[in-house]
Amino acid sequence: MRNFKELRVWQKGFQIAVNSCRITESFSQQEKFGLGLQINKSGISIPSNIAEGSSRSSDKDYNRFIEISSGSCFELETQLLIAKEINCSKQPLIVETLNQLMEEEKMLTAFSSSLQNKK
Repeated sequence: MRNFKELRVWQKGFQIAVNSCRITESFSQQEKFGLGLQINKSGISIPSNIAEGSSRSSDKDYNRFIEISSGSCFELETQLLIAKEINCSKQPLIVETLNQLMEEEKMLTAFSSSLQNKK
């Protein structure tokens, strides 16, 4: 069994998930149940899918969860860009998280490639 908590890609995804929750904690009630809920789901999905994939017995199955995690990154990026554009609170944290997402997307792409190239 793989220890997902030792993976840098999971650790960064975990921090992104925490940031996502922190970003939405000060949203208005309307924002919390609309955009905020989507942000939290996408953010939490990133490390969760990396962790779930690590329990799979084949690299092909594992890679599928890495692809899902990658999709969640792009989804979250879109949602944070919307939050930034409509001037939701915690703008510096939104910008920081967007930068972390760009790094995470690259890391997930590289990780996916390494899983595909294993023989």
